[in-house]
Amino acid sequence: MLKTLRVAVAGQPNCGKSTMFNVLTGGSVRVGNYPGISVDRAEGDYRYSDDLTIHLIDLPGTYSLTAYSQDELVARNVIVRERPDVVINMLDVTALERSLYLTVQNMEIGAPIVVGLNMMDEARRKHIQVDAQKLSQLLGVPVVECVARKGSGSRELMEASARVAGDQHQGVCWNPLRISYGADIDPVLDEMVEVIQKEAFMTELYPARWIALKYLEEDEAVMHQGRHLNRSVSEQLEMVTSTLSGQLQATRKTYPEALIADYRYGFIHGLLQNGVITRLQDDDSRFDVSDRLDRIVTHRILGPLIMLGVLYALFYNTFTLGAYPQAWAEQLFGLIAVGATRVLPSGMLQSLVVSGVIEGVGAVLSFTPLIFVMFIQLVFLEDLGYMGRVAYMLDKVMHIFGLHGASVMPLIVSGGLPGGCAVPGIMAARTLRSRKERLATIFVAPFTVCGAKATAFLMLTAAFFPKHGTDVMFILVLISWVAVLMVARILRWTVIRGEPTPFVMELPPYRLPTLRGIWMHTCERVWQYIKKAGTFILAITIIMWAVTHYPKLSESDKQVFDGQREQITSLSGVSSSTSLSLLSAVDEAEHKASLQVSYAGKMAMTIEPLSRYAGFPWHVNIALIGAFAAKEVFVSTMATIYSVEGGDAGSAQVSQRLARDPAFTMPAVISLYIFLLLYAPCMVTMGTLISESGWRWAFFTLFGSLLFSFCVSVAVYQLGMLIAGS
Repeated sequence: MLKTLRVAVAGQPNCGKSTMFNVLTGGSVRVGNYPGISVDRAEGDYRYSDDLTIHLIDLPGTYSLTAYSQDELVARNVIVRERPDVVINMLDVTALERSLYLTVQNMEIGAPIVVGLNMMDEARRKHIQVDAQKLSQLLGVPVVECVARKGSGSRELMEASARVAGDQHQGVCWNPLRISYGADIDPVLDEMVEVIQKEAFMTELYPARWIALKYLEEDEAVMHQGRHLNRSVSEQLEMVTSTLSGQLQATRKTYPEALIADYRYGFIHGLLQNGVITRLQDDDSRFDVSDRLDRIVTHRILGPLIMLGVLYALFYNTFTLGAYPQAWAEQLFGLIAVGATRVLPSGMLQSLVVSGVIEGVGAVLSFTPLIFVMFIQLVFLEDLGYMGRVAYMLDKVMHIFGLHGASVMPLIVSGGLPGGCAVPGIMAARTLRSRKERLATIFVAPFTVCGAKATAFLMLTAAFFPKHGTDVMFILVLISWVAVLMVARILRWTVIRGEPTPFVMELPPYRLPTLRGIWMHTCERVWQYIKKAGTFILAITIIMWAVTHYPKLSESDKQVFDGQREQITSLSGVSSSTSLSLLSAVDEAEHKASLQVSYAGKMAMTIEPLSRYAGFPWHVNIALIGAFAAKEVFVSTMATIYSVEGGDAGSAQVSQRLARDPAFTMPAVISLYIFLLLYAPCMVTMGTLISESGWRWAFFTLFGSLLFSFCVSVAVYQLGMLIAGS
């Protein structure tokens, strides 16, 4: 009979935990070179033998199990409530003292541990020698040397996990580690443990001493749970904590949590002093390559200049290298459209396939080469470790505008550097400990340039600024950051007031990305883009085609246009070119009239009296409504609209058709850029907002951003017209 072991993989951010998980499961969990990249669990299987499968759970990277943030809570809940057979605790061996802090906390719960000493190759390069056997003896748990990115040590980890799980099944119980916290805390702990055991207070869930420690650390999740289960006991424990806190403040100018952390690090320090770690060179090796590079890359003056230069180069490369394959893609879809027009009989089926599917979805897919070039650079920067430096430099700016240092990564993931997505960005905001700072981050995250918006901007830029694509995209990113910071500051002054909380950001070492890693992660993102275009966007595009084609013109209206054509063809003394031109004008007028009587046209015309203040041509309203489903739909809908207006067999690309439309004055174009940048989040993002912040804040985000974007667009358009008029 096939048996299955459940093994949780825990560790601090950037320790190689998810990399090892991917090696073991063959999965593709995103591996970032900065903290906070994942805030939820991932799961996969490892086939250990014919009769044993190991089910692995990749936990969010955390420094501690005290539930300050959602990722810490997720990690702790899996270990404590689900009680996996084994917890593999991956450690960054180059930062062993800090990494062991989480190990100690896992052992204090009593979880069966296997320690993975990752990055042993980097430790050797830094002349750090670690005695894994000695560490194993001192901790009393298996310790395995690993190099996760090469897969080294993966089999040994599984073998150790199987052995530890076997011990558990033979009746070896969870055995919590007991650390002495000194004369101030130990007696209080004993007193609290006695109360907890006497009242059986949450002891079916946690060890009694661990519960007492969480009360001393003022762990909100445990205290809330305790109040719900037994308010009297909980208040008694809180009273003891308060008394101890007052005594420590008066006598040692500290508080229980800080003292507990000191003793844990003291325990770890003692471990390492027992011959576990040896530095073979006692010199300036701590100032390694990463430190030297950071003196320049994160310099307070040079750093921001380098960051802007990197951003500008990213767009320059995107437009320079991606222009040729993009042109080929456009030609390919153009040929497919012409071929489909010739093969399919004239009628609604041909219109659906050519205008709805090929031109609509093709307009989105034709930007795939640009997206690919942009993603491959972003993945390189992420895997290199540069994104962490960007977060570090923006950290100080965040505080000025009322955001938290930990807000940086959610904003970058959302599209602070174009190509992101607000959905994982909003979820990454779980790492923020303050609810108010988290709400402010969630609200402004959709203002960044996500991959979907980037597609729409690429189309507009190709139409109106074909020779200045790099400059336009660069300026748009800067505008998005200004909007993020300004709106955050306003929110923190008004509806989300509160003091900022402190934050210390870890700077991971630079690591040269592997070609395989860059290729794999780039392909993952591009494939997601293509898959979205081929499924969700295809479905929305077909719907948009239907509402732009139905209902049709009445027979009497058609007869009017047919009559005009007959009059033109019956004219004498008119050259053939003039006649064709007049007939073309009639066709265009009929297509425009058809669009106006359609459901989409009527809706667009209804809101046109309002949208005209922002300078939007009426038919753009249709695309903006459709883009609420997904921003890429703006591109496909515009392609469909111009196909309807210009006839189904139109050969020009959507950008060229946009550029020829006289309704797009320069103030209107700029106004449209701004509106697309700031207006309502897409449907998927709204779903995430509801789950992460609740209905009230989600709709505040929806209507607030809609109103804000419209006001800004109106101001931009009216000012532009004023300048143009003068």
